[in-house]
Amino acid sequence: MHKNLRRAAMAAAFCVAHPLHAGAQPAPAAPTAPLQACFVYVSPVGQAGWTYQHEQGRQAMQQALGAAVKSRFVEAVPEGADSERVMRDMARDGCGLIFATSFGYLEPALRVAAEFPGVKFEHAGGYKTAANLNTYNARWYEGRWLAGWLAGKQSKSGVAGYVAGFPVPEVVQGINAFTQGMRAANPKAEVKVVWLNAWFDPTREREAALSLVAQGADVLTNHSGSPAVPQAAEDKGVLLLAYQSDMRRFAPKSQLASVVQHWGPYYTQVAKAAIAGQWKPQPVWGGLKDGGVQLAAVSEALPAAVRSELERKRADIVAGRLLPFAAPLVDNAGRVRLDKGALPDAQIAQMDWFVQGVTGSVPAR
Repeated sequence: MHKNLRRAAMAAAFCVAHPLHAGAQPAPAAPTAPLQACFVYVSPVGQAGWTYQHEQGRQAMQQALGAAVKSRFVEAVPEGADSERVMRDMARDGCGLIFATSFGYLEPALRVAAEFPGVKFEHAGGYKTAANLNTYNARWYEGRWLAGWLAGKQSKSGVAGYVAGFPVPEVVQGINAFTQGMRAANPKAEVKVVWLNAWFDPTREREAALSLVAQGADVLTNHSGSPAVPQAAEDKGVLLLAYQSDMRRFAPKSQLASVVQHWGPYYTQVAKAAIAGQWKPQPVWGGLKDGGVQLAAVSEALPAAVRSELERKRADIVAGRLLPFAAPLVDNAGRVRLDKGALPDAQIAQMDWFVQGVTGSVPAR
């Protein structure tokens, strides 16, 4: 991997033409330069978490495509002006495909994309596209529903603590789906939320987790970027439904399962399309069915009956028989949000309210 954005891009091979004479062989065709695929990460790669999973995806893409692609990344890039500068430098330095892997990178990516129409951009979790900018995401809420159901089956207090980053729709979806799943197992269950207004802040993540345990939560989950919440769960002896990565190395006794992200197949597919000249902005929203989302590392200590029922529910979500946001949906102020059917994608993608069972509110952004 190469991190120095000032390093010049690989020069294309060329050959000098000479007059042909009888018996002369034509000059060999110039080799095709590899696609330069560049990644911008909002936090350090570390050993687990959001950025770690994207880095695993980059490595899987590199391994799958070999010499056809040359990839590099820059880590710990704040959202805003810094990310815009990094992406602009990447575009100038020969990156033909840029993956912007944090929600707050959207507007900077749109500005840089407008300046470099020949560069292809992929933005994680965004809601706007351009001629050369696509968005991609996954239905993490499907895995969250399963994690919540498992929490509801195993929690003794009926109270879960949720450490949340920013109040963007993806995070709200996860909180609501987790709560829906938990209350499917225990109708009286309660989910308490602490907002960080940060994606990666290990100290505050741990403090938030400990405060939730002090409020009666005997199971923790999170939407934040470090292993701090799993470590807090292990230290306090409470249960954990991990997120982003398998966190057993940090919480070997506490973890019941983890909602794990797998980006490798998607990154490989996108890079192949770019190399073949077939890339186009076509928003993607994957899920359990295509394997981008998985409820993984399910604890073998769980009762066999619970494991079997969990697998049936996973199969039901994949088959479309179980919809995490099916009616009746009531918000935590008692208002009926849906009395029949299921929420369509457009409304899920804009979710800014909490379901019944969540303590707290969604702050305005």
